[in-house]
Amino acid sequence: MASPTKRMLYDVHEKPPIARSLILGLQHVFAMFGATVLVPILVNGGAGQEILPIPVALAMSGVGTLIYQLCTNNKSPVYLGSSFAFIAPVIAAAAGGTPGSAYSGIMMVGLLYVVCAIVIKFVGKDWIDKILPPIVIGPMIMIIGLGLASFAISQIGITSGTPLDLRNVIVALVAFLVAVFCATIAKGFAKVIPFLLGIIAGYVVAFPLGIVNIDAIAASSWVGIPAFKIPFLNYNIDIVAALVMAPVALVTISEHIGDHISLSRIIDRDLIKDPGLDKTLMGDGVATFVAGLVGGPANTTYGENTAVVGMTKVGSVWVLRIAAIIAIVLAFFTKFTSIIEAIPAPVLGGISILLYGFIASNGLRVLVYNRIDFGITKNVVIASSMLVLGIGGAAISIVIGDASLTFSGMSLAAIVGILLNVFIPGSESSGELD
Repeated sequence: MASPTKRMLYDVHEKPPIARSLILGLQHVFAMFGATVLVPILVNGGAGQEILPIPVALAMSGVGTLIYQLCTNNKSPVYLGSSFAFIAPVIAAAAGGTPGSAYSGIMMVGLLYVVCAIVIKFVGKDWIDKILPPIVIGPMIMIIGLGLASFAISQIGITSGTPLDLRNVIVALVAFLVAVFCATIAKGFAKVIPFLLGIIAGYVVAFPLGIVNIDAIAASSWVGIPAFKIPFLNYNIDIVAALVMAPVALVTISEHIGDHISLSRIIDRDLIKDPGLDKTLMGDGVATFVAGLVGGPANTTYGENTAVVGMTKVGSVWVLRIAAIIAIVLAFFTKFTSIIEAIPAPVLGGISILLYGFIASNGLRVLVYNRIDFGITKNVVIASSMLVLGIGGAAISIVIGDASLTFSGMSLAAIVGILLNVFIPGSESSGELD
């Protein structure tokens, strides 16, 4: 592991003074906050009903982080937050069934992580690289971003046939430009939280333009218990929906590995070896399962918080635990979460133009970074097939008894990409289709 440019001020097991720990913990909360609450907001907006309560998502990001730390023996300074990769699958699962279908799918994702963690413990991780090479991972990530593009446009209200409301355009433009400015020009911590600052700016402009539901904020109580869901009381388990969402988890497992490699370089500790990929993946999986069990989104390791570790040179797990506790406490302040719920759709649309584009661009970055040669026909076949199936809305239904198992969008593209990579002759790095 290469040495960092500067020695960490506080290593994994070291505890900064309590005042400094609180300040650093708040920095981590600000870093994860925008993305963590944005996932349930976008899911609920896309589904037309509340699927993922915002307070539950916020609470489970903290609980999930604590679970992760427990599973990794407090050796990895990682914060877990809501995963963007599952926005479209969760919306699709809820649309095809009930909110319980979405929760079942999220729990299945967590269980798949756990199974992969067990396999990795005994046989290693080379099999992941063979099943999911960059030529499969890259297009899959691109589909996640591009597949959501229409949601962003509809939130702003600039679709064909929709009367143009100039207020919406102004608010969306402000949110977009502030986020762009922070991501490209800003220095220090502001560069880590462009989406959060864009949301705040858009929100501020939306108030005088009269497109914020102030009445809903005023009517909410100050403190309340998040609307946690209880299986078989608030929803029923849907095994069929769970199986449909499972293939997408394979891609996020690869992202999990990449995030931990990146963090390892920053803190000068090989997290893949100690605590070990099996333990980090187990922590992510158990946290995701528990989140789905009570109506929260799937978890993922947050690059924003990794950036905070790199910026502050503080890799203390103690600080991450403080951030997790703060997030849990915030979830019980109903007035605070009601302010979040009142964020106007144009604000989200302006941010989402950049956000979804970032996600899609990260998929392209995977292909460029790994120098995927599109002069090789096999690579062209895999990428083009996945993109068309994933973005084009393809769906295949399999009838099993009285149940119908439908693979569509990202799930179908992931399966097709994996199968094409395994069965088409040749390799992604050399040779031609033969």
